[in-house]
Amino acid sequence: MTGTFEELVGSEEPVLIDFTAEWCKPCRKIDAMLNQLVEELDEDITIMKIDVDKNPALRKKYAIDAVPTLILFQKSKQLWRHTGLISVPEVVRAVNRAL
Repeated sequence: MTGTFEELVGSEEPVLIDFTAEWCKPCRKIDAMLNQLVEELDEDITIMKIDVDKNPALRKKYAIDAVPTLILFQKSKQLWRHTGLISVPEVVRAVNRAL
């Protein structure tokens, strides 16, 4: 998917953003989980990672105080947010409830 961040989160399709950082060890565990999430989620959903150190404006705009932080967006609205480690089944339940 191409376009600006605002276009991405403003779309009809839900978007799960993983706000991450290279130095973050728990973020690496989330990386492996994201691949599994793609397979688990029945809905059409876009999953992407954003490095908060390389995107300080987004970090500030969405008040990302700790990483990893997962935020589910659809039509420019935050539907769900979680900071810290989380299991695949927990994310799947949260996404399905939010949608």
